[in-house]
Amino acid sequence: MTGRAMDPLPAAAVGSAAEAEADEEAEPPATGSPVLPVIEWGDPDPRSMQMPQGNPLLLPYTLQELLARDSVQVELIPEKKGLFLKHVEYEVSSQRFKTSVCRRYNDFVVFHEMLLHKFPYRMVPALPPKRVLGADREFIEGRRRALKRFINLVARHPPFSEDTTLKLFLSFSGPDVQNRLREAAQGVGDEFLNCKLATRAKDFLPADIQTQFAMSRELIRNLYNSFYKLRDRAERIASRAIDNAADLLIFGKELSALGSDMTPLPSWATLHLSTWASLKQALKGLSVEFAVLADKAAQQGRQEENDVVEKLNLFLDLLQAYKDLCERHEKGVLHKHQRALHKYGLMKRQMMSAAVQNCEPESVEQLESRIVEQENVIQTMELRNYFSLYCLHQETQLVHVYLPLTSHILGAFVNSQIQGHKEMSKVWNDLKPKLSCLFTGPHSVLTPPRSPAEDSLCPH
Repeated sequence: MTGRAMDPLPAAAVGSAAEAEADEEAEPPATGSPVLPVIEWGDPDPRSMQMPQGNPLLLPYTLQELLARDSVQVELIPEKKGLFLKHVEYEVSSQRFKTSVCRRYNDFVVFHEMLLHKFPYRMVPALPPKRVLGADREFIEGRRRALKRFINLVARHPPFSEDTTLKLFLSFSGPDVQNRLREAAQGVGDEFLNCKLATRAKDFLPADIQTQFAMSRELIRNLYNSFYKLRDRAERIASRAIDNAADLLIFGKELSALGSDMTPLPSWATLHLSTWASLKQALKGLSVEFAVLADKAAQQGRQEENDVVEKLNLFLDLLQAYKDLCERHEKGVLHKHQRALHKYGLMKRQMMSAAVQNCEPESVEQLESRIVEQENVIQTMELRNYFSLYCLHQETQLVHVYLPLTSHILGAFVNSQIQGHKEMSKVWNDLKPKLSCLFTGPHSVLTPPRSPAEDSLCPH
């Protein structure tokens, strides 16, 4: 590269990572009802993740192919008592690698750090927060779900899924996975240093890359806000189903308690002794049906948590990872590139001043050497900046590949409502004939109350 000064990219440019360079003065380090279709996670197809033909910037994957890449389960292992404190362990099982390993939260932390080190220009999903004092079961379960979303997003991400770091995390069963992860990443360098196309990334980018990414960033910000609200509503719907289950169960128990009441009748009510006895018997038997109703409502709530809320959270995690990536770009390569250009300008002015003042040849030679070094730094940062934009272009496509997940979420929600209402309606209908003995009219004629629909069909 010659001594020309390059114009810094606009601050609105999207994407990059701050961890890429250690200092601007040195070379970067080497680092029965109608059922709507709901997607199934089948066995991965090895051909589905091959490198695309033609323009390497384009991602030809479908949502089905990404989801089929792997399905990772994260389950709690019963707490074990440590020397001072209890700690939580997870059984992490990969369908792709046919493995099952034991991991602690700190293992996930080191794995996350290694991903950021090796892939600073990619969407690395965030981890859930560390355990706080007095963490309860709800917090632990929430973190388990978040870790499951994290590892599945990573396992299905095209570059991550082919990296040895992921296979090591999902397969290594030795005693110290954290050191093995660090050793595997030591001296390897990041994706920029290992990608053959890194220095040619600019050749594949569209001319209006800055405008396009600014638009994409705004779109994804709006998507995040909307899906955040959808997730909150879905959580409330699922929570109401579970609360309804608890209320139905208590309602049935109270009926049973009323039917089991052994308080003797006063003499004033002796004429109705047989009526009260038969009524109690009927009430006592109803608790079973209400327990079944409660179970059906709880099942519906849990299904909506797993099939609707969790998938919305998965997509939100992906969108948040994209937003974090954009922020890393602006605070990372782009910012350091601009600082390097500023320093280069100062050195050029010093060079011109030294030439005018006829300084010592050795001083001028040293200054020229520093300028050449700075030009090399700027050239590397410029290449990294274009590679960051290249990766961001692909990550934007990846977000849009996940967008059809919306239809599967809605399908799961509608199927849950249809199935839940159908099953509960059957229990309610089975319950109705058992109420006949509760309603006794004149001369012991059974007269249960009519439904509003039946009333509308009868003449007054």
